[in-house]
Amino acid sequence: MQAPPRLEEDSMGNMEVPADALYGASTQRAVLNFPISGYRFSRDFIRALGLIKWAAAEANLELGLLDEERVTLISQAAEEMIKGSLDAHFPVDIFQTGSGTSTNMNANEVIANRCCQLAGKPIGSKDPVHPNDHVNMGQSSNDVIPTALHVAVGESLRNGLIPALERLHDSLERKALEFWNVVKIGRTHLMDATPIRLGQEFSGYARQIEFGKLRVGNAVCAIEEVALGGTAVGTGLNCHPGFPSKVLHHLWNRTGIPFREARNHFEAQACQDGIVQASGQLKTVAVSLFKIANDIRWLGGGPRCGLGEITLPATQPGSSIMPGKINPVMCEMLMQVCAQVIGSDATITWAGANGNFELNTMMPVLAYNILEAIRLLTNAIETFRSRCVEGIIADKERCEALIEISMAMVTALTPMIGYDRAAEIARESAENGRTIREICLDWKVLPEEKLAQVLDPATMTGSR
Repeated sequence: MQAPPRLEEDSMGNMEVPADALYGASTQRAVLNFPISGYRFSRDFIRALGLIKWAAAEANLELGLLDEERVTLISQAAEEMIKGSLDAHFPVDIFQTGSGTSTNMNANEVIANRCCQLAGKPIGSKDPVHPNDHVNMGQSSNDVIPTALHVAVGESLRNGLIPALERLHDSLERKALEFWNVVKIGRTHLMDATPIRLGQEFSGYARQIEFGKLRVGNAVCAIEEVALGGTAVGTGLNCHPGFPSKVLHHLWNRTGIPFREARNHFEAQACQDGIVQASGQLKTVAVSLFKIANDIRWLGGGPRCGLGEITLPATQPGSSIMPGKINPVMCEMLMQVCAQVIGSDATITWAGANGNFELNTMMPVLAYNILEAIRLLTNAIETFRSRCVEGIIADKERCEALIEISMAMVTALTPMIGYDRAAEIARESAENGRTIREICLDWKVLPEEKLAQVLDPATMTGSR
């Protein structure tokens, strides 16, 4: 039988709270006020918020503002929050107050009530730890939430997305070397162009991902300045001058990312340009990935009536009606994720633009969309790499056959016979279906030995 709710109190009065909940009255009001989406702050964000509460307690101990007994309790509760064992007590919807105050108070209440449990006191007693006076000491939702966002984004990029991109880059580089001796037809405007090595094509994909790693690195740099220390409007009211630097020193040690206090707190809280910049870098990475995945699915199309120059790993049946059909599902998965990330960037852009006077008031939706974009990209890249790229096989015979029937082969003859004569040969090939080589031999355009040298596809691919 479910226990009756307990009664807790906040600045607005009494509120019934579920008996087993570690959150308090302020959080319960938010739960009732915002039954919107069912979306919650991510594990990465809750971890980052826990890190800040832990570091804040340690800083306040060093400054002589909190006693060791309370700090020990707060640190233990915050560590549980960091590790994820308290996630069930964070029920507030993403679509809430624009500053994220409800979620900051959610953290304060959970930590304070967990401290009560650890101290053997009743939940809700605010003894020995008070959610506002102790857990939130030196802080405001207005500087804590944007700081937690930066910490969560920084960790997610550094520990998740960048390593995934590095592994994909290495896989594509290996494929570029593996496919170097496979010569195929190039394509521009989706039409036949001069020959290219399959390895050259894949080297282009690898370079896109290399640039992607640099862009994500730039995204990390864009969020290293944080708002902590500005409290309500950027003036630092009720915050010890030494508090931010001590907190950020602890965060640097825990995350390995050199977070630092904003040089201008009014900028740091009034806008979220760094997050918008980071999102733009993610969008660019998504554009690169979309292009790569789309190319690979086209190159593997067929297998008999399409391009069919490569074979993709078979991962699942592709049709409920056509036996034997296998689809490029990993490419399609990645393309859908890229579309989602590009769409998220539009939300982040509009949310970032909504900095009114001293505060951005669309912080939760900023946090949800950028962290979800990072999570999706990280998972999709790793799955695409392991279940598609690693297993790609080149069909060398198919590639050679398509080159031989291509009219673009005539391009190599142009310097010796002129553009007009070459165009005449191309027209003959188009009208009669004969290969360029056959027509040139028939018309005795060049001596046979010289013709074989000029029409060697490998020599047309250059030295790059």
